[in-house]
Amino acid sequence: MIAHSFAGNKDFGPAQNLHGATYTVDVEFRSPRLHPRNNWVLDIGEASSILSEVCGSLNFSNLDERYPGSATTTEFVCKEIHQGIARGGGREGYKKGWFKGGEIKVTIHESHKAWASYTGPA
Repeated sequence: MIAHSFAGNKDFGPAQNLHGATYTVDVEFRSPRLHPRNNWVLDIGEASSILSEVCGSLNFSNLDERYPGSATTTEFVCKEIHQGIARGGGREGYKKGWFKGGEIKVTIHESHKAWASYTGPA
């Protein structure tokens, strides 16, 4: 759950005003090969913990305050979540490179009719 606006940008019509959004976030981890011993792309428990941490840091925040001067579109938020996951969150024990050799795709659903995705390297 976030709040944001697109103040001063007429391209966004009524969304120029401060409004809230409740997002559903899906993350896909893509890899050309499986782990040789575990036959997995990654440890899903570790991925879930990192995703919870990254999304938790955004929950109930005003994106206008967090990212001043940025158009905090759904695509922008997808990229921010992607970068947080690629970093491994901020907790001790996780670090950049925890998921190697693949791609991370983040999709945010605003509703059943509106969603956006961002895909980038891990």
